[in-house]
Amino acid sequence: MTGTVPKPFTGRRMLAVMLGFFGVIIGVNATLAILASTSWTGLVVKNSYVASQHFNEDLARAHRQQALGWRSTLGYAGGSLKFTLSDRDGAPLSGMSVEITLRRPTHEGEDRRVVLRPSTGGSYAMALALPKGTWNADVAVHDSHGRDYQRAFRLWAGE
Repeated sequence: MTGTVPKPFTGRRMLAVMLGFFGVIIGVNATLAILASTSWTGLVVKNSYVASQHFNEDLARAHRQQALGWRSTLGYAGGSLKFTLSDRDGAPLSGMSVEITLRRPTHEGEDRRVVLRPSTGGSYAMALALPKGTWNADVAVHDSHGRDYQRAFRLWAGE
């Protein structure tokens, strides 16, 4: 019977195994760190301390808005952005100033601000070509009586 004699497990072989193992770990961690540092930061506000100074004002504004009982919808289809606003009884609200800030949830390169024009039955619309994908829409509505309404929507622009 002829057999092969196994090679001995030497220190050099152990060194190669250890360098290979830790080399893969370090390489993956470095790649993930580079990708994380070059992508969107996820910041909503630049300075959270300054934003916190307006918390009570924001809370009072939210209570006033809730007391109004207004309802709204926002949709994007066929190259048109459409916003509808109604009171608590479902009656359409017209004569408002409607401004929408559109942002990508993952990066800041395509952010835009649009002002919608009044349409029929308490709706406001604008022809707008949005690139395909997900969009965050922050709606700000103002009327001549000093009432404000704000709402955030998530939109999908696609085919």
